[in-house]
Amino acid sequence: MAIYALSDLHLSFSADKPMHIFKGWDDYENRIRRNWMRLVREEDAVVLPGDLSWGLKLEDTLEDFRFLENLPGQKFILKGNHDLWWTSKKKMEDFFAANDLHSIRIVHNNAYPFEGVAICGTRGWVYDGTAEADRKVILREAGRLRTSLEAALATGLPPAVFLHYPPVYGENVCEEIVSILKAYGIADVYYGHIHGNGIYNAVREYERIKLHLVSCDCVDFTPVPVQIR
Repeated sequence: MAIYALSDLHLSFSADKPMHIFKGWDDYENRIRRNWMRLVREEDAVVLPGDLSWGLKLEDTLEDFRFLENLPGQKFILKGNHDLWWTSKKKMEDFFAANDLHSIRIVHNNAYPFEGVAICGTRGWVYDGTAEADRKVILREAGRLRTSLEAALATGLPPAVFLHYPPVYGENVCEEIVSILKAYGIADVYYGHIHGNGIYNAVREYERIKLHLVSCDCVDFTPVPVQIR
């Protein structure tokens, strides 16, 4: 069994949000499918750290999740900034069950044991100290990260941490998130959110924490093997 990560699929089978207008996104759904099928087996897992669907409401995401359901492996999803359809964990689980979407797990204030690690994480946030509203959000996200890490440790397995937002980007450091990662001895973090030319500002390592950017267009729409040190 293996664990992979792939973020920012931006699926839009039922939404009018064509991604092919962006450079490098031509035929991206088929590219995701081909690469996924080439690598991932039914016994594997793929963690999807946010920006999964352009649907505005949960019911708008059905065809996007059917696309994922028809791919091999278990899927562990986190919330991204564009996942406006995201609602309570119970409502999403009920929706998945009602539509025979049985391979999808929700990472939110919890952790899942899989192949010797505990999959955990949260959305995160970009905070530069200029807005009080951002400050409130990042404190909430930091609390969710801590809760998820505690749930991971309760399994007795090392945490495998996933975020949507980068904890460090260019010269900007989200101290609230980074301080928790350091306190729990996290050595690897997988994240998304960054696209296009922004990829060149991605930080690969910060204070001994390796930061793995797995946005689709950064990794050629190919699931990335997850390695936890």
